[in-house]
Amino acid sequence: MSDITQILHQIDNGDLAAANDLLPLVYAELHRLAKRKMQHEIAGHTLQPTALVHEAYMRLVASNVGQEWDGRGHFFAAAAESMRRILIESARNRKSLKRGGDWARCQLAEEDAVAVPDNAEELLDLDAALTKLGETEPEMAKLVELRYFTGLSVEESAKALGISPRTVKRNWAFARAWLGRELRAEADS
Repeated sequence: MSDITQILHQIDNGDLAAANDLLPLVYAELHRLAKRKMQHEIAGHTLQPTALVHEAYMRLVASNVGQEWDGRGHFFAAAAESMRRILIESARNRKSLKRGGDWARCQLAEEDAVAVPDNAEELLDLDAALTKLGETEPEMAKLVELRYFTGLSVEESAKALGISPRTVKRNWAFARAWLGRELRAEADS
């Protein structure tokens, strides 16, 4: 049993001090995943990878006391979902009228006085489609979270989900096609 799995079992058994031992073991991996995901965010995004890792970790450990972890893969899958939710919340906040609606901040030269819309609408559409996919195909939705929101490779996703890389590739192709069809239908309506 890996160190991470042992510590997760200690946390499951109510040992809150074990959470302090877990962070150093998973921090580098979570930060790498968050940094990879944040590279795909719009310029001027106020959420940084470090803040994303800390928020996701706090949500995982603080709110899941008594949660039974099935090991390292389960933990990182939960981290992927937590990061997804944080990014969705951030997109909703950016989109809200109270914070400027669909417009993103940018430095303007006097001759370029136009505002640039951000991709919050696309991210919210993806979230709605992913939620719909999760209702019928939860494993596919989890794979999309791991691949898209945390940037795991095929091999890393296979390990986290406990399936073969070949199954990951097949499911990834299916999920992308399904989401593409769903997003096109949403755009047409």
